[in-house]
Amino acid sequence: MEVIKYTPAWKEKWDKFVDESNNGTMFHKQAFFDYHTPGKFRFDHLMVIEKGNILAVLPGAIMRDGMFESPIGASYGSVVTRDIKFNVALELVDTLIEYGRKNGIKGYLLTSAPMVYEDEPNQNIDFALLWRGAKYDLHYISSAIKLDTKRDLIERFSPTIRRNVRGSLKNDDITVELNKRYDEFYPILVDNKARHNVKPTHSYEDLIKLDELMPENLKLFMVYYKGKPIAGSSLFICNRTITLCFYNMLYYEYEKLKPIQRVMYEVLKWSTDNGYKYLDIGVSQDTKAENPMTPSMTLIDFKEKFDARTIMRNTIRLMI
Repeated sequence: MEVIKYTPAWKEKWDKFVDESNNGTMFHKQAFFDYHTPGKFRFDHLMVIEKGNILAVLPGAIMRDGMFESPIGASYGSVVTRDIKFNVALELVDTLIEYGRKNGIKGYLLTSAPMVYEDEPNQNIDFALLWRGAKYDLHYISSAIKLDTKRDLIERFSPTIRRNVRGSLKNDDITVELNKRYDEFYPILVDNKARHNVKPTHSYEDLIKLDELMPENLKLFMVYYKGKPIAGSSLFICNRTITLCFYNMLYYEYEKLKPIQRVMYEVLKWSTDNGYKYLDIGVSQDTKAENPMTPSMTLIDFKEKFDARTIMRNTIRLMI
């Protein structure tokens, strides 16, 4: 095995490898990184090669403190592989450690997607990292719903959510469309975020560019009341296993119509009907707390009313 730096000549093979991998996501693909404005990030993506073929990819960058961080400019990073055996994982980690020593890297800070993103549950890389001295650096609490075509979707919700969703489905003034009307969605997103004194992760131009670069990975569900857009959900198709509600937003003056509950139902139904195994509905941290791990109890409770379960987003630090 050897580690080499990514160059654009490898783009097609890199993205094909991610698509065929056990744990890769849209956030690991070069097509995704292309949405960033040139110069915003200085990437140092790495590949582990064996006999001329890609064995693993590691997107990220070397930071000023000498740490290689993954992800940079994305939600998830860390080492992407096929469904490899432990001995291969251990050799792969050792190869990355040796590369780091030779190239002045002080360590690796890696945040992988939760295990429900994997085709086959496989923690060989994580254990190999821990065996070589890595420590857990941070944990975020996230929530995911396991999809099941054999169960009635609405019956899985809490009684209040069931009643509200059924009422919405009977209300002819409320409609939901799967479309590309980001011009209607983005003002809702900005208004919603402003209530919490934050700005969206993506600009309007970012979402448009992402949709142009990865049209099959972005879906937009818009909720209308008498033809007026009042809420929406931006859904990312992360890989063949899982979908991710990246944004669920509403105009709060229409909160009594429960548009978020309705759009959650629609997103869950679409994800189930299209053969995905899980729907990730994001992290639930109290962003105003001093400790970044502080859970948002109200947000977690809301998600559990849709039959969500906790999954953890873990960050591992390996010092060299």
